[in-house]
Amino acid sequence: MRTRRHAMVVHAYYPLAETRVQREAEALVAAGWDVDVLCLRKPGEPAVDHHRGVAIHRLPVSLRKASPPRQLANWVHFGLRAGRHLSRLHRQHPYASVQVHNLPDALVFSALGPRRAGVPVILDLHDLMPEFAAGRFGPDRRLVHHLVRWQERRACAFADHVVTVSDHWRDSLVARGVPPSRCSVVMNLADDRLFRPRPGPPDRPGFHLLYHGTITRRYGLDLAIRAVADLADELPDLHLTILGRGDAVPELQALGDELGVRDRVTIRDELVPAEQLPPIIADADLGVVPYRDDPFTDGLLPTKLMEYAAMGVPCVAAATTAIRRTFAGTLVELFPPGDVDGLAAAIRRLHGDAARRADLTAGCARFNQRHAWPDVAAAYVALVTALADRGQAHGSCNRRSDVVHRGEAAAVVAGDAAGGPDVGARSSGAAS
Repeated sequence: MRTRRHAMVVHAYYPLAETRVQREAEALVAAGWDVDVLCLRKPGEPAVDHHRGVAIHRLPVSLRKASPPRQLANWVHFGLRAGRHLSRLHRQHPYASVQVHNLPDALVFSALGPRRAGVPVILDLHDLMPEFAAGRFGPDRRLVHHLVRWQERRACAFADHVVTVSDHWRDSLVARGVPPSRCSVVMNLADDRLFRPRPGPPDRPGFHLLYHGTITRRYGLDLAIRAVADLADELPDLHLTILGRGDAVPELQALGDELGVRDRVTIRDELVPAEQLPPIIADADLGVVPYRDDPFTDGLLPTKLMEYAAMGVPCVAAATTAIRRTFAGTLVELFPPGDVDGLAAAIRRLHGDAARRADLTAGCARFNQRHAWPDVAAAYVALVTALADRGQAHGSCNRRSDVVHRGEAAAVVAGDAAGGPDVGARSSGAAS
């Protein structure tokens, strides 16, 4: 039997920047698929490469910090190149399925060539762009919000199936018109090959907080620095490490200087591969996820919390809707989003209460029992396989993937896989 081929398109670097893409690609490879990933290319990187069995096709487009118009131009440039390259690869070795990852949603139209040939197309929504735009631009940019919602509707209508990262966001998509039978959840669970329970709390002096991921204002890292400053005299052994890349690094460095806590706060402005994260996480007494409350962060399901859970590290986290829904009663001590005093109080409480920290560590185990990447990966592979089977059987570019009914995709929906609605992002490491 000929090996099936699956293509993924992502406006990001691979494999470092997008561990969600990497985990899904490698799950398919492990199931016997050939997988091509079309992605951005850094200067000096080879155009064609391989990593853990995945073929990487890097297009001559790089990621640059830019104004929104230039970002849009970069998206369009990449999408056009990806569309041409994907069609060429499909003519050489036909694909059984194609998966396109946002941002942007409209990148899914790069799969037009294979779709015309009857190949089913999956749109993987890491982030919901209407919420992303609302959090970034505020409520007053009505034209922007109208255009973003329009392109989401068109992209979801073009795709044969839509997957996203949490039940909260799936509910939002269904409310906006995506048929429930064509919308599933693939949670960004930690890779159990890398993230395993640590033997116990760190055996060293000091009390260390850790944040790893994108460093931007909406993620509330200035609040964490202010909380450390508020607690500096009371908790002299307290230290915060912020690991990642983002536009808020200079602002946070200046804030640390202003508050006189640069010796209490380490900002590591670097991307760290997922393989290097476990010992960094294992050395933390608490993880911290200090998100602000905006339309985007309210529905964001942080991969970092999955990784803390996998390693048995308790956390302090903002009580956003998605975090409450997914993690309440397990590994998190919740505080009101955006509340410095609430964050400081939670840190103070856990610093002085080893029994409570042990309870939260036990909550990690409960979370891990309900959510495991091998189960989600198997269901994801089953979903892609079912779509490919239906595409082959129906063989028409006009068919809709509502032939893959809810019952067939149910295992991939995290709430169904875990048995309840309290179960559910960009990527781990320094990406989300």
